[in-house]
Amino acid sequence: MKNAVIRRAFLCLVAVYLVCAAASAEVLKVVVNDTIQPITAEYIARGIDEAHRRNDQAILIEINTPGGLVDSTREIIEKITASPVPVIVYVAPPGSRAGSAGIFILESADVAAMAPGTNAGAAHPVVLGGGKMDDVMKEKMENDAAALMRSVAAKRGRNVEVAESAVRQSKSFTEQEALSQRLIDYVASSQDDLFRQMQGKSFKRFSGETATLNLEGQPVALFGMTLKEHILAYLMDPNIAFLLLAIGALSLYIEFNHPGAVLPGTVGVVFILLALFALNLLPTRFAALVLIVGAFALFAAEAKFASHGVLTIGGIALLTLGGLLLVDSPIPEMRVHLLTALSVSIPLGLITAFLMSIALKARRNKVVTGAQGLLGQTAVAQTALSPQGKVFVHGELWDAVSSAQVPIGQSVIVREVEGLLLRVEPR
Repeated sequence: MKNAVIRRAFLCLVAVYLVCAAASAEVLKVVVNDTIQPITAEYIARGIDEAHRRNDQAILIEINTPGGLVDSTREIIEKITASPVPVIVYVAPPGSRAGSAGIFILESADVAAMAPGTNAGAAHPVVLGGGKMDDVMKEKMENDAAALMRSVAAKRGRNVEVAESAVRQSKSFTEQEALSQRLIDYVASSQDDLFRQMQGKSFKRFSGETATLNLEGQPVALFGMTLKEHILAYLMDPNIAFLLLAIGALSLYIEFNHPGAVLPGTVGVVFILLALFALNLLPTRFAALVLIVGAFALFAAEAKFASHGVLTIGGIALLTLGGLLLVDSPIPEMRVHLLTALSVSIPLGLITAFLMSIALKARRNKVVTGAQGLLGQTAVAQTALSPQGKVFVHGELWDAVSSAQVPIGQSVIVREVEGLLLRVEPR
C-alpha cells in the first residue's frame, strides 16, 4: 500500500514537471543580418532543427537582408514550410529591409511582421553579372520567381496578386503598405510588442491547419552561429575572397623566387585554398580566374621586356576586371566592389612587377662565386710560369698554365678553369 502511494506521488510529480516544462517552452531567436547565401541557409536550417529538438513554441527569425542567391532562398523556404515549429519572420530593427530574396522568406513564414521604418520587396530576378539577357530567358526567370511567390503567399493566405507584383514589377513596400495589402500580419515596434499582438490569435500553417501561439512573457533564447559558420560567413564576402586570392598568389610568387623561405609559400597555399573554398560556394565566373592569371603573366612580362609600364598597366586592368567579374551575383552586395578591386590590383601590380624586375636583374648579373666567378679575373704569378706554375687569385693559390712565359709577380688573366687548373694569359 505504501509503495502504491509513493508510485502515485512520483507519477504526479512527473506529470506536473512535464506540464511546467511545456508551459515554459521558449522562443528560439535567429538573427540574419547578411546576404542570403549557403551559410545563411545552413544557419537558419540549424535553428529550425534546434527549435524542434527543444520543443520550443516558435522560432523567431529577425531578418535584415538586401537579398541573395535563389538556390539558398529556396532551401530556406523549403525548411520553413516543412518546419514542425511555427516560424515567425520579423523584419527589424527600424531601417532594415527584406529585399529581393528577403521578401520570399518573409512571405513563406507562418507569421510575417515588420518593424516601423522597414521595407520589403524589389524581388524581380536579375541576370547574373548584370548583363542583358534575351527575352525568352528573362521571361522564364521571371515566371519561375513569380510562381514561387504565388505558391508561398497563397498557402499562407496572403495577397497573391500584390506579392507577385514585387517580382514582376519590382515593387517595394513600406511596413504600412505591406500590412494594408495583406502581405504581412503585423507591424510591431519590438518583439515583445509583436508577441503581445499575436497573443491568442490564430494563423494558417503551410499544411492548411490553424494554430495559435501564446508567447507574451515567454523567454526568448538567442541562437547564435557556430565558429565555423562565423568564419565561413566572413569568407563568403566576395571582397575578402578576392583579397585572399590575390595575396595568396603574391605569396606563392615570393616563395618561387626565394626557395626555402617556407613562410610565404605556406601563407600562399592557405590563402588560395581559403579563397577557392569560398568561391566554390559563391556563384563564381571561372573565366574571371583566367583574367587574373593573365594579369600576373603581364606583370612577369613587364619585368622581362621593360615596356616602360605598359604591360603593368595592362596587368592592373586585367586584375581589376577579373576581380569585378569574379563573383556572378544578382545583387551588388555579393560582388567585388570597384574600390576593392582597384585597392588590390594597383599595389599588387606594382609590387609584383618590382619583385620580378629584381629577380631578373639578379639572374643577369655576372657570377662572382665558384669556378665561373674566376673567369676574367686578374691573378698574380707566385712563381714563374714556363708555362706552368702557381698564381694567386681570390685569396687562394692555384696551379696555372700560361700561353706564354710569365715572370714571377706579373699579372695574368684567367681564361679557363679545368678542375683545379687555371689557363691564363699575360695581361
